[in-house]
Amino acid sequence: MTTAAPWRYISRMHRRLFALAMIAAFAAPAMAQEREPAERQTLIDLAYALGESHALRQACAGDGDQYWRERMMQVTETEAADAAFNGRMTQAFNSGFATRQTEFPSCSPASKRAELMVARKGQSLSTQLSTITRMVRGVGPEGAAAADSDTRGPDSVADAPAPR
Repeated sequence: MTTAAPWRYISRMHRRLFALAMIAAFAAPAMAQEREPAERQTLIDLAYALGESHALRQACAGDGDQYWRERMMQVTETEAADAAFNGRMTQAFNSGFATRQTEFPSCSPASKRAELMVARKGQSLSTQLSTITRMVRGVGPEGAAAADSDTRGPDSVADAPAPR
């Protein structure tokens, strides 16, 4: 086993966790226009982290690797943002990419550590968005009582059960 193998395993594990958190965050389409300003900023921060991840992954996997760029495309499709906000997300992605590509032009132990740190940051941002999405859809802590009822669905806003 080479010394790079543990780094590779850790990076893969964190990439998978980050990807799972992103899927959870965007499982139900949420129009960016409907998001609060803080949520929109979290999306911008996530786009930046995705750009960083893309550059750091390409440093080791090569320019042909488009894993994080594809995930960013999924985010923009899911958000269905207006042109201005979509442009801000794209600019954030490109800025994150350029910053890390300049800082780490080739694969190294330092680039692997940076990749791990960015994965943790992205996972945290995705978790924040996932929590927001669950709350909006009524399955967060406030929606727990409605979800327990046998007469209302988890997304119901009715105060009284429907007549039988």
